[in-house]
Amino acid sequence: MLYQDQEEALNTIPILPQNPVLYSNYPNPFNPSTTIEFSIPQTGQVNMNIYNIRGQRVKSLQNSVLERGYHRVVWDGKDESNRSVASGVYFIKLESGGKTSIRKAMLLK
Repeated sequence: MLYQDQEEALNTIPILPQNPVLYSNYPNPFNPSTTIEFSIPQTGQVNMNIYNIRGQRVKSLQNSVLERGYHRVVWDGKDESNRSVASGVYFIKLESGGKTSIRKAMLLK
């Protein structure tokens, strides 16, 4: 891609937030799956887990080193044993670089 000047080029580069950001999942409410987007400002270990309303971990979606930038994962509404979870409120927890971000997701059947 060619730019007319340096200012135009700088205006087209997406700026990463200073901290990990967990964006709203979509659709929400969802059935049977939801897409979760997030960004991390630096390459490093990323953990993303789903918790039920009682604080019990239901599913690990991410546990690896990722490059800085924007990422997307899909949760299929299933637990670690590949069983469909019940309708209700769940929490998505993103941990990266010593920071945590949490969002609510609702599964409706």
